[in-house]
Amino acid sequence: MTERVLVVEDNDLNRKLFCDLLRANGFAVEPVADGVDFVERAAAFDPQLVVMDIQLPNVSGISLIEALRADARLCHVPVLAVTAYAGKGDEERIRAAGAEGYLSKPVSIHPFMSAVNALLDRRAAA
Repeated sequence: MTERVLVVEDNDLNRKLFCDLLRANGFAVEPVADGVDFVERAAAFDPQLVVMDIQLPNVSGISLIEALRADARLCHVPVLAVTAYAGKGDEERIRAAGAEGYLSKPVSIHPFMSAVNALLDRRAAA
């Protein structure tokens, strides 16, 4: 079965890059440009992983992670936060909201794919 990754990223170039990388590595991908109807879209896609930008228009990625954690259908899905927030305490705050992985932008290909695979491997082992 092909693993499914939901990519929440408002920047068109970043979203395309993440989706293209994931597809090239055999993943089914659902791109999302904003947080509107995020929980319902995530539930309909049933992802094994969510790649979440934190700085989104109209809603914080942290709020979306918290909504994911509060939904019984999705609370088990690991989240990789990918963000320009790289200040002191940001990673801790993002992880406290429920993100299992954290990468600061700009993101290189190898660390991104390593983080994706590590979270999926950890989920499969659980």
